[in-house]
Amino acid sequence: MLTTASLILAIACYLAIFGFILGEIRHQHAAKPSHLRALLIPALLFHGAGLVFQFINGGDVSLSFFKVPSLLVWLINVIILLSSLRKPTLNVLLLVSPMSVIAIACTLIFNSSEQSLQLNTGTSIHILLSLLAYSLLTIATMQALLLAYQNHQLRNKHIGGMVRLLPPLQTMEALLFELLWVGFALLSISILTGTLFVAIDPEQPMAHKIFFSTASWLIYATLLFGRHLKGWRGNTAIRFTLGGFIALMLAYFGSKLVLELIL
Repeated sequence: MLTTASLILAIACYLAIFGFILGEIRHQHAAKPSHLRALLIPALLFHGAGLVFQFINGGDVSLSFFKVPSLLVWLINVIILLSSLRKPTLNVLLLVSPMSVIAIACTLIFNSSEQSLQLNTGTSIHILLSLLAYSLLTIATMQALLLAYQNHQLRNKHIGGMVRLLPPLQTMEALLFELLWVGFALLSISILTGTLFVAIDPEQPMAHKIFFSTASWLIYATLLFGRHLKGWRGNTAIRFTLGGFIALMLAYFGSKLVLELIL
């Protein structure tokens, strides 16, 4: 009961964030960071409380298909909040807040077979690094979508509406690559620790997870080295970012979808 109440309150807070941003866009005002933080902090507190009750089960950690996205969006929102103290990251809440509502609602509506783990130190480090990498690269993807919209509107000389409220194009692009570099570094370490984990238990059905994780790593590596050597930007950066993200999501959620919901 407490879990459900906490998560419903979190949904209400995320919806308030989304509505507030839309209202500011409609009135051609940039949403004040302090107001967004004032809405985001209680959302994180309610969401976090619900997650504790959902995930911890007699000392084991439950990692079922519908619960992990909820944990991911919570972590994404925490990173957005903390990074907003130095960078203009709160813009992505326009996309992340409805995504958070959907993720939480799915945990309340749907059930999948439970996968409970007793975590050792190595596994815990791998999972933490993976979650951080996924979270940062998800924020980078949201940033890329905003950048794509901004690019499209500016090319068509539409400079009103939300475009006028976003940071300058160069700032948006610089932030995108900062997120990508940090996310890529964490993904690299995560894949390394995951390889060690698989070596310990080779019977785990992880072949396609390794394939898609490696494919994602190669896509991001190509983009970042292309940026460094040839100055790639704009639509090229956006396409590579989206491609890497799709491969990364297939790596994790594809396997869980098949194992928990189909088989």
